[in-house]
Amino acid sequence: MNHSQYLETRRALLAISGLLSAWPLLGRAQSAFDEGIDFSALRAPQPTQVKGRIEVIEFFWFACPHCYALEPRLNAWVKTLPKSVAFRREHVSFRGTVQQQLFYTLSALKLVEAQSASVFKTIHDRQVPLNTQDAVFAWARDQGIDMARFEKAWNSSEVVAEMKRATALMAAHEVDSVPRFTVQGRFVTSPAMAGGSQERVLQVLNFLIQKSRSLA
Repeated sequence: MNHSQYLETRRALLAISGLLSAWPLLGRAQSAFDEGIDFSALRAPQPTQVKGRIEVIEFFWFACPHCYALEPRLNAWVKTLPKSVAFRREHVSFRGTVQQQLFYTLSALKLVEAQSASVFKTIHDRQVPLNTQDAVFAWARDQGIDMARFEKAWNSSEVVAEMKRATALMAAHEVDSVPRFTVQGRFVTSPAMAGGSQERVLQVLNFLIQKSRSLA
């Protein structure tokens, strides 16, 4: 090997060494999430419902296509959460309250888990908006839901109270778009904040859960 070849080989080895040493730094950079970009803090921290656990709330809307698109990944992620994390959904009152009333009626009947997928598919796949009481009642009959129980819950003071509570919660949590997440009543994020990535917003949520745990 002549001197020129030696210098060329040495430069190549140094370049490889530099790349290898940079990999840990690249990994740290990619795993970091920035406040003001990937997430933000609520101006006024909000109380949580479950003491001793980290609370994650998804604010959503049945008619939101982004909420529907996120559902498969979100449901899979929820199944991985430890018992120390409490996850729940709250339905917003965007463009009327019929679908919000539907959600809290299903919640009162303990049918949210069984029927939410059908509601989403009816609205987004079948293109039936479910934005009137008649349309909702027709959907419920098609699902084989006990209509006497459904109508009683629909008109109940409990469901009305839940709708008012959720709408007040929206304002307190500064919800102006969906899907939107609040972690431990302090931090908020969304797919839009996370660069439009479903996978990244779940990573941000994991980060905020750990951050909240360290602040407890």
